[in-house]
Amino acid sequence: MTQDLQLTTEILLHAYASGVFPMSESRDDPEIFWVEPQMRGILPLDRLRISRSLARTLRRWHFKVTFNKAFADVVRACADREETWINDTIFALYCELHAEGHAQSVEVWHNDVLVGGAYGVTLGGAFFGESMFSTMTDASKVALAFLVDHLNRTGYVLLDTQFITDHLASLGAIEIPRETYQQQLAKALKVSANFREKYAIPTPYDVIQRNAQTS
Repeated sequence: MTQDLQLTTEILLHAYASGVFPMSESRDDPEIFWVEPQMRGILPLDRLRISRSLARTLRRWHFKVTFNKAFADVVRACADREETWINDTIFALYCELHAEGHAQSVEVWHNDVLVGGAYGVTLGGAFFGESMFSTMTDASKVALAFLVDHLNRTGYVLLDTQFITDHLASLGAIEIPRETYQQQLAKALKVSANFREKYAIPTPYDVIQRNAQTS
């Protein structure tokens, strides 16, 4: 699919509800293609693994965490790498999704500098994780820990990571077959959840306590 087919946020949401998501070959490639992995990465929301090193980082707290404060900056930072699938069309569309309430971000700050974060799309009780970044040790892990905690508090039942990396696996992510994913997605889409429901940002100790599966 290319830009001249007028990819819209409505089409994007329909694609996510069907279990597929868009990518581009590179930042400078205008074409977009759809992906539906045979094996799908998810992070069970009751199985976040907080390693001893991450727990130490949380206890020695020197970050600040926010939600939806700097969505475009998070997406831009996720794309700021040698190889990225986020081209200009994808960047613009996800910013539109954010304005429409269907894309969310978590930000990690150090001395008012954005040092980590993650963003994704929300539909029903599903959060489709798109990308994350870190410019400081453990910042992306902190982002994911706070994201999982927030998803649990706001009623989500599915965290889709699309693929599995060693980084995600260390935090508890697993792979499931496409058919199993489709079953979980169908159930999640029937759930009413609200990422933007107002909760006080938890302390790192709250996050550790509510996600006590450490390793």
